[in-house]
Amino acid sequence: MRRKMIVLAMAVLAVVCTSCKQRNEENMENKEDYTFSMSDKVTRSKVEFTNRYGVKLTADLYMPKEQSGEKLSAIAVSGPFGAVKEQTSGLYAMEMAERGFLALAFDPSYTGESGGEPRYVASPDINTEDFSAAVDYLATRNDVDAERIGIIGICGWGGMALNAAAIDTRIKGTVTVTMYDMSRVNANGYYDSMDADARYELRKQLNAQRTLDAKNGYYTRGGGVVDPLPEDAPQFVKDYYDYYKTHRGYHPRSLNSNDGWNITSSLSFINMPLLSYSDEIRSAVLMIHGENAHSRYFSEDAFKKLQGDNKELLIVDGASHVDLYDNEAGVIPYSQMVEFFSQNLR
Repeated sequence: MRRKMIVLAMAVLAVVCTSCKQRNEENMENKEDYTFSMSDKVTRSKVEFTNRYGVKLTADLYMPKEQSGEKLSAIAVSGPFGAVKEQTSGLYAMEMAERGFLALAFDPSYTGESGGEPRYVASPDINTEDFSAAVDYLATRNDVDAERIGIIGICGWGGMALNAAAIDTRIKGTVTVTMYDMSRVNANGYYDSMDADARYELRKQLNAQRTLDAKNGYYTRGGGVVDPLPEDAPQFVKDYYDYYKTHRGYHPRSLNSNDGWNITSSLSFINMPLLSYSDEIRSAVLMIHGENAHSRYFSEDAFKKLQGDNKELLIVDGASHVDLYDNEAGVIPYSQMVEFFSQNLR
């Protein structure tokens, strides 16, 4: 596959509105625990596995009902950053299973139904390890070809996926969708608007929060997607709200739908760049981003660093960041993803 660009036809934190949260939880009671409808061509079952830090991860395993009896290619999926497997990652896993892959959508450490204490903390190292732990699980299944395993990372988990591909040579193909580089955005702000002085002030604030958390005996959370939505909110914030805070994508276990991450989670991302070794990824990579996404520059800049002729950047015409979460706009390029994995997981 030649290196090319194809053009096709940390959520914003704020205080959560309690009444809106209650309203959306009531909505969830009137629907299945998932934000998407289950395909009749696929089965879903709950599985568990443990990462090398001893955290037990919970995942949904999606399998095609019709199988040839041969071992399957497998794909591990996670993201977006602050979401759970009942949202976007589960949809992607189901769609891949409908197209013949065994697919695993997992909740990262400290979130959703997965274990780990304290709750709601993110880590560039541990969350990268979560992908490798998913590969451990898939590689040891009797119905999976261990030489044909890929991963999909969505939003903030796109950066984790690239980091996993750099360290885990068992990963034969990586797809990132609407990727955020969580190290870059935490250290530099959006569009690299923070300089060293601003970053120092941020460190001071975050470390003061650590002291406060230590005194209080609990970790303060940053809040999920802003709610109520300000009239002058940027369009991408409105897009986040439309997914995470409405019946479309709300989930009671989703951090972005509710109270968000621990505030001090940002510290480790500031200090540990995720993509330091991405130029050493030898396996295939497909990076997908929306043409109109506020976050598009993360994928474009990360793509420039990749080496080899098996790397591809796919820009989806007219799509925003959130359009690639659930395909309401009909823009998720499943066929291109299937082609990519079919070519590289063999």
